[in-house]
Formats: sequence, C-alpha cells, structure tokens
Amino acid sequence: MLSLRVGDRALPLLWSVEAGAANLGFEAQRARLEIRPEWLPGQGSVLLAAERFYRSSALLGWLQVRGWGHRLRLKGDPVVDVGCADITCTAELARGVSHRYETGARLLEPGVATNIGVLHETGHEEPWIVAMDCPPNAATVRDWGLRWGIEPMFSDFKRRGFGLEDTRLRYAERLDHLVLIMTLALYGCLESGCRDALDSPTALEKKTAEQTDPDHRSLRKRARSCLSWFQRGLRKGGFKYQVQQLKKPNWIQGIEL
Repeated sequence: MLSLRVGDRALPLLWSVEAGAANLGFEAQRARLEIRPEWLPGQGSVLLAAERFYRSSALLGWLQVRGWGHRLRLKGDPVVDVGCADITCTAELARGVSHRYETGARLLEPGVATNIGVLHETGHEEPWIVAMDCPPNAATVRDWGLRWGIEPMFSDFKRRGFGLEDTRLRYAERLDHLVLIMTLALYGCLESGCRDALDSPTALEKKTAEQTDPDHRSLRKRARSCLSWFQRGLRKGGFKYQVQQLKKPNWIQGIEL
C-alpha cells in the first residue's frame, strides 16, 4: 500500500492485493510507485519513507532515476561497503555506536551507491539504519519517523476500526474490493471527525485551547483522553457516508479510484 501523509497520519492512495509469497518483489511495487505525474503538486516533491524494505537494488536505482527523496529503513543483514574491511553488513555498521553517518556507501548487490545514517537513541532497543538520498545527519535519519503515520491507518482498518481480519476473506479480488470500500469509509470518518472537532469541541478541548503552556495539566489530560479524528468520525456515524457524498479533498482531485 502506498499512502499519503497528511498531518500526523497516513491516508491510503494506491494498493494491490495478491495471493502468494509475502515478498512479491520489486516489480509488484513498481506498479504502485509509478503514479501519474498529474497527481503530484506542480511544485512539490516526493519523499518515500519505507519500513525495512527487502533487499532490492532495483528499488534504490528506480528512486535515483526518478529523483525521489527517500528514507528507507534497513535491516541488519544487507551487505554494505563503506571502505572498512571489518564492516560487511549494516548491523556491523551500527554496532556499538549512538550515531554514524556514511556517504557514498555501496549497498546490496551489485553495490548501489547511497548515503546511510545510523541513530541509536537511549531507551530504544534497536538502532535506526536508514538509506537516504541526502547528506546523512541526525535530522535526516529522524525523517524516517514520518512513516509512522501509516501504523494508525492500519489499526483503523483492523482491530481499532473496521475489523478487516474478522472478515476472513481468502480471495484477493474480494479483499481488494473491501479495502476500497474501507478506504472510502476512512475518508468519510476523518472528514466527519475533523469537522466535529472544529464545530463541537468538548469542554476540555475548549479549556485546553486557552492554555499555552505545553506542561499544563489540562493539555496533558487532553492528550490522554482525546480521540483520533477517525474514531471521532466513526462514533459520529461518518462511516455511513454514501460514496457519492464523499467530498474529495483538493489534494486528491483527479484521482480515479
């Protein structure tokens, strides 16, 4: 699934459902990545953030040819050459360091040139090892965190929302159609929840709006108790929107679902 980050969350844009091995290979991804140019803002740019992608020099080469920015979190086993004889894989690159930045590293086979940033913050079990298109530093490594918005989206589809797993569908085509319906409902819930938060704020939200101190008790209390726009819209009945009533946001005009 290719999603678009809006605010702190992700919204589904393109996806495919296929039966087979979990690793479908780069060719299956290419069909989703080659989106129509008119879908993108005229003066905009693309930053692709992906989780521990499988070892594919074809993906890195494709991104470099397209000129897309990217932050690809790596596993610890890909082969890497940074000019040090004792470092042969990305796990060794990250071993025993809190941060490390390598430019022009040769990654995977046949050795695609890329930049790699390593960041292992205190309290985190594993380091972030991120391949990127720009000079690596702590800030550019943390850009990978922008991808996290896709996790609540998956939760909305599954346990905390529509219960996708409960359907137990076994045919790819039927699952694909269901994801489309859920996507439209997701947009409806988000629109309904956002509108409700603006038009009908709770008493706590009104009180919080008057505070400017981020450590104020009411702000902390709201952070613990507030609902996501999705959950708010779901409770308000946003999922009942008919497809023809859904209003496409300006940034998605022209997309053919």
